Amino acid sequence: MKKNRKSFKTVKNILLTLFLALICVGGVELAVCSYVSPALYAQITAPVRAGLRQLAEVNEAVWAKLQTSAGHAAQEANRQLRETAVQLRNAWEAMQAPPETFPDGEEVQLMDGGAVEPPPRPQADYNTTTLTVRGDRAYLTGGAHEVAYFSQVDERWAEEPYGSDHIGGYGCGPTVMAMVTATLADADTDPAQMAEHCAEQGYWASKHGSYRTIVQGIAEEYGLMCTPLSPEDASQSTVIQHLSSGQLIVALVGPGHFTNSGHFILLRGVTLDGSILVADPASQERSLIAWDLSLILEELSPHRDSGGPLWVISSNFL
Repeated sequence: MKKNRKSFKTVKNILLTLFLALICVGGVELAVCSYVSPALYAQITAPVRAGLRQLAEVNEAVWAKLQTSAGHAAQEANRQLRETAVQLRNAWEAMQAPPETFPDGEEVQLMDGGAVEPPPRPQADYNTTTLTVRGDRAYLTGGAHEVAYFSQVDERWAEEPYGSDHIGGYGCGPTVMAMVTATLADADTDPAQMAEHCAEQGYWASKHGSYRTIVQGIAEEYGLMCTPLSPEDASQSTVIQHLSSGQLIVALVGPGHFTNSGHFILLRGVTLDGSILVADPASQERSLIAWDLSLILEELSPHRDSGGPLWVISSNFL
């Protein structure tokens, strides 16, 4: 038994020696061949070189695919982390009870679902004011110049976020400022873009709409002049003079014909008989009525901080 094992080991050593000898001889012969006959050497080694080249290409493709997959995975993970952070923030804000008061008494409760008082007049005739659409934007006519009109309840953005609220129920502030900046500053904006920007700038008040500083803050950011006008100084002749010269007036109104709580509207023009044209972000119908100025002044919000409830806005070119 021991003899057989010894014989097997001897045979194994002999075969290994012969294999190594063949490799060495083959290597020497190939080296000699590459010197004596390069063409023959190239022909002999071509399959090996092709195989190595193919193996390298496969490795490169696999590595590139792994790198791309890793990059996509990192981007997707980053996106999911951002979305989760926003959802957590919104959930936390929604859990907080809305404060009863805001700094400096700034509180704006926007459009509510209840019915308001019916308009005292029918819709104005076509020659007085109308709504015209060009491209993807609507314009209200009849004032010193056309006013870009946006509705906060437009299906394109009514459900879009304003902070953790939505534009349709809480976004009259950014919607009015989108009208102002699109008209006087030729801004390429809409309620969704403006709502996002206003929330980032701190003008959004959870479940209460917007802080009143939104008017002056956004106007000045877009290079517009914004001058507060107190109700005591807002005589009918003063308001008509501002509107006749092409200025716009943002008004914060209280319960009455426009809202049951608080609501931003835009005074955009005056008719020949002294009636006031408005742009109401919550109602296209109310935006096509010529209103009595005395009614609007009577329904102004009683709050007097942050320049409200009237702001006169104009471009530097007026």
